Amino acid sequence: MIPKADEATSRDRTEEAPQPRASSIHMTIPRIEDHAKPFRLRVLHVIDRLDVGGTEHGIVKVIEGLSGDCFEHQICTVRGFNGNFVNDHGLGNGVYVAGRTTPGFQFLLGRLARIMREYRPHVVHSRNWGAIEAIPAARLARVPVAIHSEHGYEVDMLAGLPTRRRIIRRIAYAAADAVFTVTEELRDYHARQAWISAARIRVLPNGVDTSRFARRSGAREEFRGRLGLSPESVVLGSVGRMVPIKDHKTLLQAAEPLIGRGLPVQLLLVGSGPELSKHQEFVRASPILSGRTRFVGSTAEVPSLLSAMDVFVLPSLSEGMSNTILEAMASSLPVVATNVGGNPELVEDERSGLLFQPGDVTGLKDRLERLVRDPGARQELGESARKRAVHHFSLERMILRYRDLYLELARKRNLLAAHSG
Repeated sequence: MIPKADEATSRDRTEEAPQPRASSIHMTIPRIEDHAKPFRLRVLHVIDRLDVGGTEHGIVKVIEGLSGDCFEHQICTVRGFNGNFVNDHGLGNGVYVAGRTTPGFQFLLGRLARIMREYRPHVVHSRNWGAIEAIPAARLARVPVAIHSEHGYEVDMLAGLPTRRRIIRRIAYAAADAVFTVTEELRDYHARQAWISAARIRVLPNGVDTSRFARRSGAREEFRGRLGLSPESVVLGSVGRMVPIKDHKTLLQAAEPLIGRGLPVQLLLVGSGPELSKHQEFVRASPILSGRTRFVGSTAEVPSLLSAMDVFVLPSLSEGMSNTILEAMASSLPVVATNVGGNPELVEDERSGLLFQPGDVTGLKDRLERLVRDPGARQELGESARKRAVHHFSLERMILRYRDLYLELARKRNLLAAHSG
């Protein structure tokens, strides 16, 4: 029997919202031939865990963008899901859970194949290392099209992958009909790690809803008032998980001397995670930062919170393709980010933002001081960032890239003989 979502551990029940019962989570999709309706390409999205994060939001965007008569979607997770995230995005009737929610090794090839035989997808699309087992499972279940994509880094990837992971990735990439990453830098990294040519890996950049993140009149004043931020302050902000690889402490250390010199700086940090309490303690211990820093946990009000900022900062040690950078750019904010991963593919240094080296507190401080003292530079960089997001990284462009990929591979498998696309 395939484990359902309501078999979570007591720890998961405490941390997550109540989850729908198995009967409403694990559904069987009717066979196409049972109904006189247009052909729809069934896509099964497989991910390690469905939680609050950029990759997860990307899946939701694809599902929402590729709906209607042409596509049908289902999600399968390896280690469960965040009930709040599922309910907030209306996914309560569309999530399979293949394994246990607890950490540790699980061999799920058979269970994943059983899910695929039940749902009968035309396309399986797995994301990142935690779901890579879905590729051999798709071959075992004779799914016509199997796609794997890589979306970012974790701390343990920075020094290179263990040999076992490199070998497994090489095998999985060879078995997939297509492999893609979200940046050129990530493509080159995984090509090296899997000992394959970079030409075998495609690049499909992320996209941002530029309408949703466009600044609206009055939002800045409204949210500054709600957060207790001064209208005259220059607010330096960041949005993201509070985890070691995001290195928020570098931002705190860079801002401290700016405030100490009397510059009108306040900080706004949005997100939650295991490092949150450490950062809060660091701020409480600093007479300079205390009282001038606001922490906001995970929230759906990111567009409004971005509108309350003057400068967006991403001090990550490494990045794939940062959705939060794209959101800040769409919000007309100048971005100050580390020169790592896919960041320089988004932020053009001195044109739509500023780049600095990871962990370089002085370098970040100098760039922030420049923007704090020069409102004209903030406006110019912010306007350029918005234009770049609209012209190169819109959500519409991203959805079309996914649509084209799915249909291209489906046609190669002769799945669309009766479907015009």
